[in-house]
Amino acid sequence: MPGALSSIVGLGKSQLSRSPIGSARSLAAAAVRDAIANAGLNITDVDGLLINQSSLAPAGTLPLQMMDDIGLSSLRFLSQVEGKGASVLQMVQLATMAVRQGMASAVACVFADAPLVAGQGGGQSYQNEAPLTGIAGWEGQYGLYGPAASYALATQRYMHDFQVTESQLAQHPIACRKWAALNPAALLQKPLDLEGYLASRYIAEPIRVFDCAYPVNGGIAVIVSSAEAAADCANPPVYVHGMGQGHATIHRLAGDRDEHQTAGSVAAAGMYAMAGTTPADVTLCQFYDAFSFCAVAALEDYGLCPRGQGAAFIASGATSPGGRLPVNTGGGHLASYYMQGMTPLEEAIVQARGHGAARQLAANDLILVNGSGGRLEYHAAMLLSPHLKLG
Repeated sequence: MPGALSSIVGLGKSQLSRSPIGSARSLAAAAVRDAIANAGLNITDVDGLLINQSSLAPAGTLPLQMMDDIGLSSLRFLSQVEGKGASVLQMVQLATMAVRQGMASAVACVFADAPLVAGQGGGQSYQNEAPLTGIAGWEGQYGLYGPAASYALATQRYMHDFQVTESQLAQHPIACRKWAALNPAALLQKPLDLEGYLASRYIAEPIRVFDCAYPVNGGIAVIVSSAEAAADCANPPVYVHGMGQGHATIHRLAGDRDEHQTAGSVAAAGMYAMAGTTPADVTLCQFYDAFSFCAVAALEDYGLCPRGQGAAFIASGATSPGGRLPVNTGGGHLASYYMQGMTPLEEAIVQARGHGAARQLAANDLILVNGSGGRLEYHAAMLLSPHLKLG
């Protein structure tokens, strides 16, 4: 198998909170500085910066001038990245390519958001029109607002076609709470059972409040360097072995061919081929689960279980603590916190470094991380490992 493409040598974050704690810009700068320190680097060692802000944040929330906030006075590589929920992994992929081509030696990748303001709940921050048809204003006219509404349509169709019950759909958020109970940083550590899940309110049927991500204010950053440079850093390196992207328009009409398959399968094919691996080699997963259905779809799109069996796979206990394919071991977006693509990436790094404490897994040899956005139109994925070479 080929060797590592790059290494993630630093992981840092700002304070995370459900209350206002500063601007997204200030939180991003704090996260980058923390990541540089975590890598054991000096600020002058960082010569690249990639920035991702939430697509729902006002334009210019995280500007290129952030380099001055951080103190990065001279850069060889600088850009903003926008790929919806795939953006964070796209940043790491671009940083990897830049390092391998000699455009930079150490690239900071940062996401930050501050959607929660005084007197406003998390759900109110995500009540944009759901642009499914491509017809301006159509969704708003019919009351289709927020990501939950569009994901509810996909979830309904999936449940109908594969005879999936609400009790089965509940098992992903229930499993996430089990993992969160082992993670001191997770914000929703209280156990969740089926009775509690079914008693919770619908946001957009069949999606309930516990099927939805838990937003916070904060920032998280990573530092990407070459595989060879990793030996000189302060914390164990995490090696990137495979990368892939896949993007396709959503299926807008019932009866579309292969309507349950997303472009995640395209990202998966490229990623596995690059790493010289197969789904059978994956030992744990960190999925972008803005909604419970995202984890179900990812299991199937990334070849980890057959089409239509993702919900049953989760319900079997396979993804829970003690299961054969652990998923979202920090609690994921549903029980830990919603820092968009940085939440699964952060937990993958923690597991690869062996820093997971009570939730740490011995089988951390090959970690699949994905990011998805829109309504599963946009995908990026990577395979990470603590090992420089696989196999």
